Amino acid sequence: MNIGILGSGNVGGTLGERWAKLGHQVVFGTRDPNGGEIRDLVQRSGATARAATPAEAAKASEVVVVTLPWEAVHIVIPSLDLRGKIVFDCTNPLRPGLTGLSVSGDTSAGEQIAQLAAGASVVKIFNNTGANNMADPAYPGGPSAMFYCGGDARAKAAAKQLAAQLGFDPVDAGPIENARLLEPLAMLWIWLAYPGGLGREIAFRIERR
Repeated sequence: MNIGILGSGNVGGTLGERWAKLGHQVVFGTRDPNGGEIRDLVQRSGATARAATPAEAAKASEVVVVTLPWEAVHIVIPSLDLRGKIVFDCTNPLRPGLTGLSVSGDTSAGEQIAQLAAGASVVKIFNNTGANNMADPAYPGGPSAMFYCGGDARAKAAAKQLAAQLGFDPVDAGPIENARLLEPLAMLWIWLAYPGGLGREIAFRIERR
């Protein structure tokens, strides 16, 4: 699969590196494709990874993964032609100091990105746990859950496939409006990991019987 990663921080870098090592064609879209950190990330990711501008990454990819800081989303996303693309929204609209969400109530970051990415099929995913779990989602009791939501069956199938390939237990959480539930879930994980004192090696799981 051809995957474009918008953003090369902890989440984007981890997801892109893992998918590249699984054989997917990965393009990291960044403002400075020749920068030292991005060169190191591409080298770690292997022969199926490269760096380009955000516009080039979006054009070359069937799946575009948004891992940008929230304040950059409203600048970058409207500048791209995402028509016909599958877009994974991995963002959380965090307030400074991780004190809460700047978007909540009767909307969500996922819904706003769906509006900004005209003609794209948006799935909210990879926002509700830490990058450490994206690097290794395995726990003694089984794989950690990866909740996702969206309105397009083809896009959700791609999300499920790519999450499962990373070792997650993908869980369909309904329509894109349920991003209003998944974004507060991310805040719960953050609170438990930091103020709650549990640390980052925690994850949500679905138990079935």
